[in-house]
Amino acid sequence: MARHQPEAPGANVPAAVVLVTGVAGSGKSTVARLLAGRLGWAYQDTDDFHTPANRARMAAGESLTDEDRRPWLAAVAAWIDRRIAAREPAVVACSALKRAYRDQLAGGRPEVRLVHLHGSRQLIRSRLQSRHGHFFPAQLLDSQFADLQEPEPDEHACVVDIGQPPEAVVAAVVAQLCAVPTEEPHMPPTASGEQWRLRHGEQAAVVVELGGALRHYEVGGRPLLDGFAADEPITGGRGQLLVPWPNRVKGGRYGFAGEDLQLPLTEPENDNAIHGLLRWVPWRLLARSEDAVTVGTVLYPQPGYPYRLEVAAEYRLGREGLEITVTTTNAGDTAAPYGVGQHPYLTVGTDLVDTALLTVPARHRLVTDEHGLPTGEEPVDGTEYDFRTARPIGEQRLDTAYTELDRDAAGHCAVRLAHPSGLRGIDVRLIEGVRYVQVYTGDTLPEPGRRRRGVAIEPMSCPADALRSGTALTVLEPGSSHVFRWCLAPWGSW
Repeated sequence: MARHQPEAPGANVPAAVVLVTGVAGSGKSTVARLLAGRLGWAYQDTDDFHTPANRARMAAGESLTDEDRRPWLAAVAAWIDRRIAAREPAVVACSALKRAYRDQLAGGRPEVRLVHLHGSRQLIRSRLQSRHGHFFPAQLLDSQFADLQEPEPDEHACVVDIGQPPEAVVAAVVAQLCAVPTEEPHMPPTASGEQWRLRHGEQAAVVVELGGALRHYEVGGRPLLDGFAADEPITGGRGQLLVPWPNRVKGGRYGFAGEDLQLPLTEPENDNAIHGLLRWVPWRLLARSEDAVTVGTVLYPQPGYPYRLEVAAEYRLGREGLEITVTTTNAGDTAAPYGVGQHPYLTVGTDLVDTALLTVPARHRLVTDEHGLPTGEEPVDGTEYDFRTARPIGEQRLDTAYTELDRDAAGHCAVRLAHPSGLRGIDVRLIEGVRYVQVYTGDTLPEPGRRRRGVAIEPMSCPADALRSGTALTVLEPGSSHVFRWCLAPWGSW
């Protein structure tokens, strides 16, 4: 009997040439080399195909024109054709910033698979500034981003975020390249756009294109979010990301850097602007694996908020639960006021929240007026708002922001919702960039059937009206970033 021969490392990759693209400093060469080693394929850096004159121009800080790049692209395309004809698989590192460049290299070549490395301008700039002995200077980065055209859906690129070690980037690339299509490669577009499902053991979650919102989270088939169905519109802020401010801004009016600004009034009944500007815009897919997805968007300057922000949200399932990390970078030329939050509604399987046990380890709450705006702060000790020890919510109506959070040695805090038995529940762990938490029992939701079905436990970097008051407001300088991290951590027997 013939002995079984093991498959070559790259045997399951449906491509003959993998083209790794991205701006200078995104790690193309490093990732492509590691990927080639992982697959057992040849590696080629297309910088080697530039003419000496082009290399000299770039080293002198001059941007290349399309005319300069034409012979270079032709040489790369010819090299790819030779590899395909010889059936010699390879991994190629190539900037290929414009769609026209990628079409020239991959168009009409089903054997070529695109991998695009995505990263924030700040991260890539820091990498370039720390790189020595390379002909591409950091001052050319702006021209690279000016030329960059992110891959479009019909290019079927594997898009991977570079904000992780190169080995993890390569693992994510291999997972996407080797993925075998199933009956449900992704959920179809619905009322909230594309639907991206994550799985890890008994956990599953769904993130949607509209607003990058979290639609669903379950453990062992039991939902832990009072979310929304794929064919339903998003109501009550369910699972939405709140950028660049959480909660309310009185009259939508605020001042910053000597300028008076007016936001659209999105809560007209209370004369407020509410929950930011990115809830109703599509977020694009940046990276995806079986247990994680990263989505992102750009907030462009507009009336009431004349600042440019690049925002990415990573949802990752793991042993501890579902961790959400929102990273926002000021991509503009002036400082920008900033806040962030998220709006999940939790459930522990009770029909109403009344019998659920709530724990909020906070020493103070914000007192608010009839418009939901803070008028002061008071200790919770001895009041009906004191949930430092677990107790049933009962008939209490909560739409309350808590602060002065009790934290562990790592600086983390956990708000807990437990089943009346006390045997299972879910924690909202506040990990990084979270200074306030809003607890809302849903009594004022416009749909009576949704009221008090779940408890909104909303991590926030700042309180309501922070754009006006400046309380805990983040000022993002040009190029700087803010990280906001929290986790849904189920416990007990589900």
